[in-house]
Amino acid sequence: MTKTRWFMLPVLVAALALAFQPGLASGQAVKNPDTFVAVSFGDWDSLDWAWAYDTASFGVIFNIYEPLIFFEGGRMDRFTPMLATAVPTIQNGLLSKDGKTYTFPIRQGVRFHDGTPMTAEDVVYSLRRFLLTDRSGGPSSLLLEPILGLTSTRDDKGNLILKYADLTRAIRAQGNNVIITLKEPFGPFLSILAQWSYVIPKKTAIARGDWDGTAATMRKYNNPKKESMAFFEFANGTGPFKLERWDRAGRQIILVRNDNYWRTPARLRRVVIRQVDEPATRILMLKAGDADADLGVTRRELPQYEGAPGIRIIDDLPTGTSTNPAVFFTFNIDCAGNPDCGSGRLDGAGIPPNFFSDVNVRRGFAYAFDYNTFLQDGFRGKATLAKGVIPRGMFGFNEKQEYFTFDRARAAANFREAWGGQVWERGFKVTVLYNAGNVVRELGARILKDNIEAINPKFKIDIRGITWSSYLAAMDASKLPVFFIGWLADYPDPHNFTFHFMHSDGTFPHVQKFKNEEVDRLVTAAARETDRAKREQMYFELNRKYFELVPSFATVNAIAFRVQRSWVRGWYWNPMFPGTYYYTISKG
Repeated sequence: MTKTRWFMLPVLVAALALAFQPGLASGQAVKNPDTFVAVSFGDWDSLDWAWAYDTASFGVIFNIYEPLIFFEGGRMDRFTPMLATAVPTIQNGLLSKDGKTYTFPIRQGVRFHDGTPMTAEDVVYSLRRFLLTDRSGGPSSLLLEPILGLTSTRDDKGNLILKYADLTRAIRAQGNNVIITLKEPFGPFLSILAQWSYVIPKKTAIARGDWDGTAATMRKYNNPKKESMAFFEFANGTGPFKLERWDRAGRQIILVRNDNYWRTPARLRRVVIRQVDEPATRILMLKAGDADADLGVTRRELPQYEGAPGIRIIDDLPTGTSTNPAVFFTFNIDCAGNPDCGSGRLDGAGIPPNFFSDVNVRRGFAYAFDYNTFLQDGFRGKATLAKGVIPRGMFGFNEKQEYFTFDRARAAANFREAWGGQVWERGFKVTVLYNAGNVVRELGARILKDNIEAINPKFKIDIRGITWSSYLAAMDASKLPVFFIGWLADYPDPHNFTFHFMHSDGTFPHVQKFKNEEVDRLVTAAARETDRAKREQMYFELNRKYFELVPSFATVNAIAFRVQRSWVRGWYWNPMFPGTYYYTISKG
């Protein structure tokens, strides 16, 4: 959205310039100069952009596929044409005066990785398929809401309410143009498209058993199983890199340069992204030059890189677009065969499925968390305490918002009230989960365990880490009672936080089984309000409701940094990127 200018853009430009500065140590030989090796913890969920909704997966996806428009360098408020040849504005006649109809001239001469030409019909199919897919807890609401005025394609009983006529009216091709008509004007729409308008080939999708683009088969392809989708572990994009293979046994994804790319081909010939869960191994690899960047390093490991020859630490990168991590509660847990519920009863040996539906339980957990210790030990002080659902630096953040602090007395008082006193008298046992390899979230889980168990000897907390893809699957199935997870904005607007943290159709409330009709109405109204001052007050109210209802609680707003070899050139920072954009990178 070109009017969004509250992100300290001069700082972004400075960070961009810093990232391009050379830093090769004297006499240092570059290893594998045409191959970039990135290491991180955790695996990948899917390579299908209509399904994936995690940064690990999208760190691969946005190097294979391309959107209609893209962010201009490190800017979040400016866009450059990508698969479209122009960014629609009222001035160039590609945006209607009422702010609802966008026309995208589609670039000619672009080919998919298999050599077939990309057409306007492929763009139309890709966007319609994205809306139709709408898997539970997935990303489709990002475009459903502005384009069709829907937050879900299904009613409360799971019946499909999306109409084919609405799809064809809202997204259509006219010659080499793609025309998108919104339900109502939506300010951040271009910001969404800059990451959520990837194009796949229609013929390939159909040939691989995906939606045929007709009304008759819509139901079958709505909320599908992950593995059934055509592009789950297969890729055919237009981007600067092609998928060579997803090597599950070797725990790596390998990309190769697209030599027939419509722009100048990338400088790197190959990109290897490896899953290395052990921090010590990643550190050894980077120091030895066997890896070029450690994408999984936390500030807890950062001292082991400081002063190391050939290693460059780029710190104090501006964010304002993430809440990482927050602690979530599932209000109606699927406890069937679920060891994380213990006995499944409130008997001191477990919890019932609706344990966290009592706000006193949730508030007890929130007051039992030692935020300052977490900030100091987990982030070495390089973070700020959260004040609610909207991160510091974003419009709608309220510095004066009352928020949780570490207070065992308040925690104990809430636990005494929970479930009419039964929680205090009987005790409970529950598992707090985090994604394996994330040592900061593991620390957070241990802080919760230690402080809650200190309140009442009848309170028992287990902690457990599981692989990233299994973690996401369990979260989507409402099997995680208490869990740590972060959020990187899909576009730089507070609606992207309030919707996905508080609205019943948002990513987290949907799997948590949290619904509050007043909150739903306010989230929707705040997104549609055009008066900036009124909109700000509405987000202040949503922050207050977030504190009052505690569907989750945010902990800190981290300050970003990056660790890579000094021979890496061309990397730049954009807070909206889900990972490393390898097109601009070289080694030397």
